[in-house]
Amino acid sequence: MNTREVVVSVTFLEMTERPSYPRPSVPGSKPTALIAAEDPPEWWFLALYNAVGKPYHWTEWNEASDHDLTAFVKDPKVTIFTLMYCGWPAGFFMLDTRLGGICDLSYFGLVQEAIGLGLGKYLLQTAIHAAWDQPGVEKVTVNTCTLDHPRALPLYQKMGFVPVNRQDYRATIPATD
Repeated sequence: MNTREVVVSVTFLEMTERPSYPRPSVPGSKPTALIAAEDPPEWWFLALYNAVGKPYHWTEWNEASDHDLTAFVKDPKVTIFTLMYCGWPAGFFMLDTRLGGICDLSYFGLVQEAIGLGLGKYLLQTAIHAAWDQPGVEKVTVNTCTLDHPRALPLYQKMGFVPVNRQDYRATIPATD
């Protein structure tokens, strides 16, 4: 496989107050449900991670050790929420409260088939409210990078996140992009 090296900029964002916008209503009239996983198997996380992240070159957890993957997915302070739409997983988010007072929106996204269905804003606002609902949360954090969907950073900012840091690194990605 041909590859190329790119410079990736990661933007770290935070929100220090619960947002003023209300909890969103489920969009549209199609069957839609948000389900928090209880004791999920690692393969469920990887299936969601790859379904959402493959176009954006999410690879970290595919390369992680089984021990590290299990420790992350099975940690009681990490929760996977799956967005089901018409019976299939349309996206997910993960909340990580392992650092006291901080809830990190560690993963968020829609599968390609769900982009453009009006689910993204609903899912993000729901994720933000769910993050603030976690006990003891004083700040919600998220990060995005230039490999993510081009609307990710503006959407996070529109929802109330403020950039607090930026870091660049080099990555090798398939040359077909």
